[in-house]
Amino acid sequence: MVSDDLAEELEDVDFADAGNADDDGWETEDEMESEQDDSELTFSKHTGSVFCVGLDPATNSLAVTGGQDDRAYVWSVSDGDVLFECTGHKDSVTCAAFSGDSKLVVSGDMSGLIKVWKVESKEEIWSFEVGDLEWLEWHPCAPVLLAGTADGNVWMWKVPSGECKTFQGPNCQATRGKILPDGKRAIVGYEDGSLRLWDLKQGNAIYVIKGHDGHQGALTSLMCNKEGTLVLTGSVDGQAKLINTSTGKVLCSFSSESSEAKDSMQEQDSNSVESVGVVHLQWEEASAVVSTCNLAGVITLWDARSGVMMSEYRGHSAEILDFVLNRDASVAVTAGGDHKAKVFCLQRPDR
Repeated sequence: MVSDDLAEELEDVDFADAGNADDDGWETEDEMESEQDDSELTFSKHTGSVFCVGLDPATNSLAVTGGQDDRAYVWSVSDGDVLFECTGHKDSVTCAAFSGDSKLVVSGDMSGLIKVWKVESKEEIWSFEVGDLEWLEWHPCAPVLLAGTADGNVWMWKVPSGECKTFQGPNCQATRGKILPDGKRAIVGYEDGSLRLWDLKQGNAIYVIKGHDGHQGALTSLMCNKEGTLVLTGSVDGQAKLINTSTGKVLCSFSSESSEAKDSMQEQDSNSVESVGVVHLQWEEASAVVSTCNLAGVITLWDARSGVMMSEYRGHSAEILDFVLNRDASVAVTAGGDHKAKVFCLQRPDR
């Protein structure tokens, strides 16, 4: 997975010749303290890169983080106190999320071991093992889990009864999946660039988008509008596609190779503007503000109407691998390659 590749690349970096470092190639404590840190709180229990983070939807007061250290923690956003640890994983925890009612939390590792915990009792109530895990998602209205695996299968379980359905895709990774807001359908993207809309009750594919209409590379992202009528997809082929979920028709495609994009890149080069890779982005629900995190460890708020950067928040000493916003987008919780999760208060003039 991308997060593992990033962590492995950083492990091979030689820090020994870096300026302002001690004999071991790492910054001294005094120098670390002098670095800018805009966060309100730092969670430091993880001993490896933190790959994923989720917030409880009911109160936004609890976070769950999973990491390279084969551990997941449920902890308080206000003071960093650990409520409990999701124990028993033997591989990097790359998926962790609260159910829609915040009563359950799921943790899943790369090897395919999935565990569900009851938040109130802090006890494991269900587990299952699949093939190499790509993604996990809770149903928005029920204690139902959906998971995509490297062999192309999508699994659905009722928790904790364990009733199970499988949806067999092409013989390649089910790289991304999203349950639509109606709770009856899910759209899944695959490594071969195809998309399938599944009827979760009947277990059949309502339609398949592939070939010329599909992507020419693995799906990397899926997002739908609030009504679930439109889905926007992204892929390693540099294309984004807007799809009508009722008909399966591709309404339009956007390419990173457009003339406008090329002109913009040339303009940036001529002005010697340096940029770093965006890892993840999120829209604010009630505004035109989009938040991004990047490989430089920075959270940035942008005005999507003008493209103007509104504010930046720093504090991580490595890349940010995931982040989540609370309900009113006033708080961001981040997961970093520096073994830390952080809580940032996002200030805006209109707040």
